[in-house]
Amino acid sequence: MNQAAIYAGTFDPITLGHLDVIERAVRIFPRLVVAVAARPNKTPLFEVARRVELVREAIVPFLGVEAESFDGLLVEYARRKKITCVIRGLRAFSDFEFEFQMALTNRKLAPDIETLFLMPKEDYSYISSGAVREIASLGGCVEEFVPSGSSEALRKFFLQREAGAPL
Repeated sequence: MNQAAIYAGTFDPITLGHLDVIERAVRIFPRLVVAVAARPNKTPLFEVARRVELVREAIVPFLGVEAESFDGLLVEYARRKKITCVIRGLRAFSDFEFEFQMALTNRKLAPDIETLFLMPKEDYSYISSGAVREIASLGGCVEEFVPSGSSEALRKFFLQREAGAPL
């Protein structure tokens, strides 16, 4: 059995749904790398270093979990880490088509790397980082959706933006 897995994403910001998937993954794997994608083609709210920092704060309660950033193809990153299992979270059926295509593409690129789909608890199945960012941008409370560090980071980000301060 593979002793490690990678759970990759943009995590902009990390949500309670992400943490639920992490909790499920560590029941299966003694070591989990939470890989924060740099994603230069996206426009994340937080820089990659800040996203890694927020993930690290959130994963403190979990043994065997580490966080770092990566750039490029996930399967190449997994090979460099000598990890042969990628964890993907599925919130709803609408996620399945995209995740299924990605898993098949990754299988074509790297047949030695498996994809394992995990579903978060129903309480978190509707949470997305995009929705959380939108709620926060409109002044809404996001404490029910994200860890406290992410909630505070979002609050500060939008207060600074509102004040016209450099981000």
